[in-house]
Amino acid sequence: MSFDLSAETLDRTWLAQLQPLRRVNLERAARLDTRLGGHLVSGHVDALGTVVDVVERGDGGVETHFEVPVGFERYLIEKGSITIDGVSLTVVAPRGRRFHVALIPETLRRTTLGECRAGTRVHLEADQIGKWIERLLEARR
Repeated sequence: MSFDLSAETLDRTWLAQLQPLRRVNLERAARLDTRLGGHLVSGHVDALGTVVDVVERGDGGVETHFEVPVGFERYLIEKGSITIDGVSLTVVAPRGRRFHVALIPETLRRTTLGECRAGTRVHLEADQIGKWIERLLEARR
């Protein structure tokens, strides 16, 4: 499988360093007539984050801890949504620029998040509603 990548994509992501056979998460977009039951995300990359630590939970799942770039922390709210490498997840315990997510065994098996180690760079997308609220409030100033 191959893809064409724009300069914008190459500037915002780690895809320029992508090696053959490295897995990436791909998911078809929901249709507008599809029942929505989760997070509102577009599949775009807002920023790059870094895995800080991966902690085994003892039940087959892990807690993966992340750090986001300066300024992105404004989108981190307890039980809010975030997309990491295209996987929509729930933010746990945001503290400044750090937070973690709980990954169940099914997510670890079906996505590339099970391959994350300390230092791994990841694509981040903030919740669409949060970004729209921020934009609308800026317009009122």
